[in-house]
Amino acid sequence: MKLVSYYHPQKRAIRGGWLHAGQVYDLEQTYCHLCEMRGEEVAPPVTLLDFLCLKENHKRWLYDFAVQGPVPMLKSISLDQTTLRAPVQQPPGFRDFYAFEEHVKTARSNRGLGMIPQWYNFPVFYFSNTQALKGHLEPVEKPAYTNQLDYELEIGCVIGKEGRDIARRHALDYIEGFFIINDWSARDVQREEVKVGLGPAKAKDFATSMGPYLVTRDELEAVRKGEHYELEMKARINGKQLSLGNLNTIYYSFAQLIERASDSCTLYPGDVIGSGTVGSGCILELGEETHAWLQKGDFVELEVDKLGVLAARIV
Repeated sequence: MKLVSYYHPQKRAIRGGWLHAGQVYDLEQTYCHLCEMRGEEVAPPVTLLDFLCLKENHKRWLYDFAVQGPVPMLKSISLDQTTLRAPVQQPPGFRDFYAFEEHVKTARSNRGLGMIPQWYNFPVFYFSNTQALKGHLEPVEKPAYTNQLDYELEIGCVIGKEGRDIARRHALDYIEGFFIINDWSARDVQREEVKVGLGPAKAKDFATSMGPYLVTRDELEAVRKGEHYELEMKARINGKQLSLGNLNTIYYSFAQLIERASDSCTLYPGDVIGSGTVGSGCILELGEETHAWLQKGDFVELEVDKLGVLAARIV
């Protein structure tokens, strides 16, 4: 199932929905219908975060209902007649990891640096700005303070239930679904910030694109191999493909990332866990001889098998 946050033109608000046959169905309306069908009262979720916070059996209502096929009893909006936003609006937390070995090695090698031995000790992450999230086709403003704007091809998972000290063997059970992430980066600012020793801050503060929708975990079972997923990842600028990778090359699995993030810390429904950049997944890795830094007018598309295409124009 594909879950979305979309702009409702009549209500003039961003609301939660689900997709079927190119149509967006409103979550609140759907749950009002489901409550009537089942004779049970549940507070209807208005946003996708509301849905993620439901009890597991009440979330199951929607999963079971959606597989039945056409839903003529519900009103819908054509996907091409609405605007998608980041699937989870203002998530409780957004931890972006550094989990692809190829990306780390290549990016450091391009700067004349060797691999960090400590990187192999445990997965590391930084917190990013949950107030600056962008959805599919939502323009991204080039900050005035950077001359080296870059994209980053990533995948994120969304936590579907509260948990703390989650063991690796149980961690995938806490994932509601996955989407594409573009972790826009100001490389010249980042280069100076990391010298202080606290990681990137202003270099990652201005925008992160997520979407186009949240694909639920059950839809990826066919491509799962243990803790890993076989998902090809691509990036294009102005129609030219630059990046090609696969989620199966991730060194630290999402199960390991969740175990690390939840160590003595509670994860909540809606929390986003980012994979970090796949190998070849940014200009920093590829080098300026492959493509110049992003400029106003550039159109960036990230494509991942089964997760769709996440696109944005730089303005």
